[in-house]
Amino acid sequence: MASESGPGEIDGLTAGSGGPRPARVFVALRIAPEIADEFARMARELERFPVRLIAPADIHLTLVPPWNEFSIPDAVEKLRRVASSFDGFTLEFRRVGYGPEPRRPRFLWAECAAEPDLAQLRAMLLLTFGQTDDRPFQPHVTLARLLGNGATIARKYPIDRDFALTQRVDSVELMQSPTPGGSGYKVLASRLLGTNPEFSTGT
Repeated sequence: MASESGPGEIDGLTAGSGGPRPARVFVALRIAPEIADEFARMARELERFPVRLIAPADIHLTLVPPWNEFSIPDAVEKLRRVASSFDGFTLEFRRVGYGPEPRRPRFLWAECAAEPDLAQLRAMLLLTFGQTDDRPFQPHVTLARLLGNGATIARKYPIDRDFALTQRVDSVELMQSPTPGGSGYKVLASRLLGTNPEFSTGT
């Protein structure tokens, strides 16, 4: 995970700047540690190729793509409102392979079923945060970014495989992307799905 804010930085504010500095945030589901570790093990099979592996702690399923947010408290409140209207559900991971285009892959990822609960949660989050995503919804978690010729990597190591892993989802997270030159993602808030009004914040 990313480190705490550096000197002069407090929750998107820069000391002496005279105003807020937007944070690059997104909404995602965190993947259970045991499943993330299994995914990372699969991805390590590509270590001899030009790839950037995703650390287990950073493996997540993005629901709302990144945007620049000036008010983290407002974003957390929006997250709270959406999460309170959805019950927990189960993610079903079905396949590890290359994507998004088989002929020109850029990632190794794990695909999961686009269940109605997941699709409805994503749609409500996009609407609430005023964001759009015109791409077809392909729920997945990225395990590695292919830095070289993706088609060549896929041809030399055809890692595509089917499997069945499930994870119970009981919360949704507001996360912050690393600053330029940084690494890891920071969890700004985690909100329980359902009627519990409390949420927790932390890294």
